[in-house]
Amino acid sequence: MTQKYPVGAPSWIDLGTTDVAVAARFYGSLFGWALSDPGPDSGGYRMFLKDGRQVAGVGPAMDPARGTSWAVYFATEDVEDAARKVQAHGGRVVMEPMDVLDQGRMAVFTDPAGAFFSVWQPGEHTGAEVTDEHGSFTWTELMAADIDSCKEFYPRVLGVTTRDVPMGDGPPYTLLEAEGRPVAGAMPIDPAWGPMPTRWTVYFAVDHCDAVYQEALNLGATSSVPPQDSPAGRFAGLVDPQGGAFSIIKNNPDLTV
Repeated sequence: MTQKYPVGAPSWIDLGTTDVAVAARFYGSLFGWALSDPGPDSGGYRMFLKDGRQVAGVGPAMDPARGTSWAVYFATEDVEDAARKVQAHGGRVVMEPMDVLDQGRMAVFTDPAGAFFSVWQPGEHTGAEVTDEHGSFTWTELMAADIDSCKEFYPRVLGVTTRDVPMGDGPPYTLLEAEGRPVAGAMPIDPAWGPMPTRWTVYFAVDHCDAVYQEALNLGATSSVPPQDSPAGRFAGLVDPQGGAFSIIKNNPDLTV
């Protein structure tokens, strides 16, 4: 199955980890993923499969300063153009545009606040083959100290539009939209939460938030946000045994935005 992702939408995620074998056991047990090895040309990069479909990538962590972390790739038609726009609007090119065999082209950036993100120009690999199902990627969210600068930067770089959604007495939630539909979110960091870096977080869909949360703890994860309800659904934040932060959510099927 091949999914087509609109420009500006997250199309792929991968995990850079300090221990691929341990990560494979953890996520395999938690989400039912299998580990596939593309072969010696992949340089140690491997695929997580769910029911035989590519759901995420995994490889050795390349940046000691970041350690274990999940990366989000946004679809683009031109990696070089994206790199030029990142530099023009205050971001930084961390990894220059490069070919990944015949699979596509990629680059790694940081936004002006230092949040890492990547872009993917598809070749043979168009992106994740399954999303929004239990144990697969469903959403990504930017926690930002300066939400206004993010609302200027990402439309210029990714070609998305933004729309604010009221959130009761709190600040609005910002949706990033591609082809008229929400593809990612952003929200301001509340100073009451204490020091937090601006960063993108990946969310995995689950059928039962509390049960998966407890199972993750049993497998060696630690809690960053205990299960709680939100308009989008019941969610929780976790950190895997190597220090990779991620979230899970039981999506609200009645949500309209």
